[in-house]
Amino acid sequence: MGGRLVPELLAAGFDVRVLARHPERLRDLPWHDSVEVCQGDAFSSEDVARALDGIEVAYYLMHSIGAGDDFGDAEQRMATVFAQAARTAGVKRIVYLGGIAHDTKLSAHLKSRAAVGEILLASGVPTASLGAATIIGSGSLSFEMLRYLTERLPAMVTPLWVRTRVQPIAIRDVLRYLVGCATMPSEVNRWFDIGGPDVLSYQQMMQGYAAAAGLRRRIILPINVLSPGLSSRWVGLVTPVPAAIARPLVDSLKNEVVCHEHDIAQYVPDPPEGLLGFQDSVRLALQRVREASVTTRWSSASYPGAPSDPLPTDPEWAGGSLYTDERELVTDADPVDVWNIIEGIGGENGWYSFPLAWEVRGLIDIAVGGVGLRRGRRDPTELLVGEAVDFWRVEERIPGQLLRLRAEMRMPGLAWLELEVTPHEGGSKYRQRAIFHPHGLAGHSYWYSVLPFHGIVFGSMVRNITGAAQRKAITSS
Repeated sequence: MGGRLVPELLAAGFDVRVLARHPERLRDLPWHDSVEVCQGDAFSSEDVARALDGIEVAYYLMHSIGAGDDFGDAEQRMATVFAQAARTAGVKRIVYLGGIAHDTKLSAHLKSRAAVGEILLASGVPTASLGAATIIGSGSLSFEMLRYLTERLPAMVTPLWVRTRVQPIAIRDVLRYLVGCATMPSEVNRWFDIGGPDVLSYQQMMQGYAAAAGLRRRIILPINVLSPGLSSRWVGLVTPVPAAIARPLVDSLKNEVVCHEHDIAQYVPDPPEGLLGFQDSVRLALQRVREASVTTRWSSASYPGAPSDPLPTDPEWAGGSLYTDERELVTDADPVDVWNIIEGIGGENGWYSFPLAWEVRGLIDIAVGGVGLRRGRRDPTELLVGEAVDFWRVEERIPGQLLRLRAEMRMPGLAWLELEVTPHEGGSKYRQRAIFHPHGLAGHSYWYSVLPFHGIVFGSMVRNITGAAQRKAITSS
């Protein structure tokens, strides 16, 4: 959340300081040079005091979920350090993002979120504690669980918590509330519930996600025999969310998280078009992949995008499944010669690896209604963005450096092939990446079914492209 909030605060005209235990992990973010980065540990009174010196508005977005069974104690110690340092530093406003906690028997996770909020509210510094349910956007723990369960299981037996009512909220609206809280009147010191316009069960959210993602309606059978421990192990097996994180989250799913008030609108009015509904929130979160623009999955270069897009600072398991096959090889060939081979790929020149495999894949594609290899290419040596190359489409071309092709063959997902060359110690470094975003369980099955052939197809492709460039250089000389 912090990585998404920073550019919003900068856009609103604030000067921003960031506390980070590992500042080096922020160096490649586009906003890095626009903020002051303070190295420190949130458990250290000295580090937090130094970070808060001269600060007017302090955002508390930290948690210790996944740190073990005593994460609640750790979170309260961390909040106490922060509260005392904020009061001593003369901070004028604390803004905290926690969870909706109205049930009488709260899970350990929600109980901890509520306790942190109370510590900050009692700090003597005016505090706006925001309680949210499921936040819809990449990187949100509960959204990632929803994403993976729905994408990977066309049919599932679930605990009864899938019937629990939830009031999800788009990450776009959460950020708008967080920024707006910075200018709240000094007398405001209270909890606020924040949520979107829809109240749904988890089962309804799964079906809604499936519809937004273009998946078939899921078969969901709730039963009353799965304990939180078994449920978390099940989630850990089906999804890449670590079990240590899944356990407290799954335990929280028994609690209804629905707003009891909407008082936040008195200070941060709803946008003219209204709060974003669940379906629109999911569509926004999936938009980058659906539009075949996934570069933020491996590079921060195209950020800022939608707040719901994946960020490089998100956990590795966030952002949905994205399988990659990455290979590189250093060659004596000049970068110009390597680029000429790259740009001439496909058509009569072929794909520089196991021709029979490409022919078979083309025939399979034709058999299922695809275009196969029959389109060839317009020109044997030059490519333009947007034109076809066999069953690929040129998505990006940086002359002398990069060629990115998007697959148009029939498959249960989206696929790209990226070929890149850079100068390297008197020669070149050739880099090749195959990227696949699976669509439902069939997509995951497809990837693993072709995985054994990657070494033959993509491995030989690296060797043959660099070898062809070397031969080209010898022939030219």
